[in-house]
Amino acid sequence: MGGFATAPAAGLYGASKFALEGISEALHGELAPLGVRVTIIEPGGFRTDFPNSSSIQVEPAAIIDYVAGAGPVREALAKNDSRQPGDPVKGAKVIVDVTEVAEPPLRLQLGADAVERVEAKLDLVRRELDQWRHVALSTAI
Repeated sequence: MGGFATAPAAGLYGASKFALEGISEALHGELAPLGVRVTIIEPGGFRTDFPNSSSIQVEPAAIIDYVAGAGPVREALAKNDSRQPGDPVKGAKVIVDVTEVAEPPLRLQLGADAVERVEAKLDLVRRELDQWRHVALSTAI
């Protein structure tokens, strides 16, 4: 889900995921006429080694001005290691099963936390669009 809604302290990770989502979205349209389907899997937290030191290296020193923004994310990653809600075996089965669907979705969130995060981002984008619509539309000739 990091490619749809990223977080403080995860900018580089999110940027790489956003890039993959962008190219996958384009490929979805380009390859559909050829009968090739593209699905972007957006998993939430799954009980893997991802948030531990085998995958994430965190600089122990912190810049005080960044603690309020990045600190909570860093702390959550460390605190939730081995406590992620997703079952990797169930997630893998869903991923395999979706390859057998005639019309798979462009995006498929896995886990309640992924659904919640995507819904929150959609709500934020809708609120901002509504709030700034008049400015966006004021640029017409």
